[in-house]
Amino acid sequence: MTKIISKISLTIWCLLSVSTIFAYSHQDSLRGSNGNGRSWWDAKQYYLYVSFDTAGKSIQGLNIITFSKFDNAGDSMQIDLQEPMVLDSAKLNDGEEIKIARDGNVYWLLHDFRVLDVNKEHRLTLYYHGKPRAAKMPPWDGGFIWTKDSTGKPWISVACQGLGASSWWPCKDFQGDEPDKGITVSLYVPYGLTAISNGVFRDKQDMSDSSASLWVWQVQNPINTYNVSFYIGDYIGWPDTLSGKRGRLDLSYYVLRYHLEQAQEHFKVTKKMLHCFEDWMGPYPFYEDGYKLVEAPFLGMEHQSAIAYGNQYKMGYRGDDRSGTGIGKLFDFIIVHESGHEWFGNSVTAYDIADNWIHEGLTTYTEALFVECQEGREKAFEYTRGQWKNITNHRPVIGDYGVNDAGPGDKYDKGSAVIHMIRVMMDNDAAFKKLLRDINIKYYHKFVNTIDLENFIIKQTELPLKPFFEQYLRKADIPELEWYVKKKRLYYRFNNVVDGFSLPIRIKGGKRNVVVQVDSQWDDIDWKKGGFNVTFSEDFLIKSKP
Repeated sequence: MTKIISKISLTIWCLLSVSTIFAYSHQDSLRGSNGNGRSWWDAKQYYLYVSFDTAGKSIQGLNIITFSKFDNAGDSMQIDLQEPMVLDSAKLNDGEEIKIARDGNVYWLLHDFRVLDVNKEHRLTLYYHGKPRAAKMPPWDGGFIWTKDSTGKPWISVACQGLGASSWWPCKDFQGDEPDKGITVSLYVPYGLTAISNGVFRDKQDMSDSSASLWVWQVQNPINTYNVSFYIGDYIGWPDTLSGKRGRLDLSYYVLRYHLEQAQEHFKVTKKMLHCFEDWMGPYPFYEDGYKLVEAPFLGMEHQSAIAYGNQYKMGYRGDDRSGTGIGKLFDFIIVHESGHEWFGNSVTAYDIADNWIHEGLTTYTEALFVECQEGREKAFEYTRGQWKNITNHRPVIGDYGVNDAGPGDKYDKGSAVIHMIRVMMDNDAAFKKLLRDINIKYYHKFVNTIDLENFIIKQTELPLKPFFEQYLRKADIPELEWYVKKKRLYYRFNNVVDGFSLPIRIKGGKRNVVVQVDSQWDDIDWKKGGFNVTFSEDFLIKSKP
């Protein structure tokens, strides 16, 4: 759907924040841009059928793409399917076979698409097979996870954010186009195993020889292709409902059979969390598709309406606290963070992954919102500030456009800091809550880029934030506050800042407690009774240089 332009140990997490300078390739441009083979067609709906050979660790299937075309159609169509997967054939509408040509991780469908009726929807059927890439360190270095549970039964899933959905099924693997009418996922798996996917359960058919079962799930809403996933294993589930802001929301939970008792207790927090998030950010964005929490053979992922959970039923981040404050051990990080993505990432979606700080920064801040619901505002602020120790400032938060670059790991905690500092500058929590809700109304099931979001926030808050965004999103360095005390006056200014940058900084010392607007020019205030032990507001991401 071409929408309106309007997410292991703490050591591993930190390592992922370290940036590398990449030399971009032809394949990066094909994947990361809305090029000639993509721009003329709009994905409307997918029907994905996948059959699993668990012994051979291979799959085969088909994807039926319903699409519409624009006037600029040409003689080729780009379909993404990464090596070593193989596209066997492509058929258009009434079965006309289309010539195909491989170009690395892309197939070109060669046909005069200009003859297609612009006023109709068309069907493209893609047949494919192969051994999909196995994940090396899911979810970060993703792919298929072929493993077994502790009883020796198959346990299979996929995590492919960054790597891309085209690592295992043919599609338009571009974040700037989602199927307007969603996707139907049919999974053909060995008999006795349960197969779970996104959306609502529609059907289960057992083969007459009891060799296999077909499980059918349907998503009615637009969905990012990397969010399309599955979970295959010896699962047991139970239903629940939430009385939410849009009425009844169907909830369901699926866990490995021997974890049922533990999970039923541990997952009780889910309803409190969803109520909290609906209060701060507005209604859950996918009522029609429900909300599922599914135990996964990897840490976690924001798979839309089917959140992957692999935090081993521990509090914090696999038992650790990323904030270093102790507060992070008061909740299950994966349940909260990945569920927060339903609002930011899955509903409000960055058009180009270079702007994925919108997904990760805002979602990281939802952790603080949950802390605030449970523990109060002071703890929430402390938790957020604690996360800033993970920021490296090696690269700007925004990545490079058009080349499939999602930016550095700083998009999580530095992106969250941007949101927190805006809240502090607003100095009105009711207005801040309204801002979060308004973002979710304005960009509900839509794409957005950084500039448009910046302009929306500036309009809503009436704050002069253009230099602020320029500094924290497009520059690597954070502001350095230089200061000294002389003759009972305090002198201060910012270094390493863009033109026009300033912040309202609270300064304390002795009996003095004042807020001053600090910019790049030296300024001073009376500092009688202030002394030399000077401290500055902790709620702004700056460094101090006395």
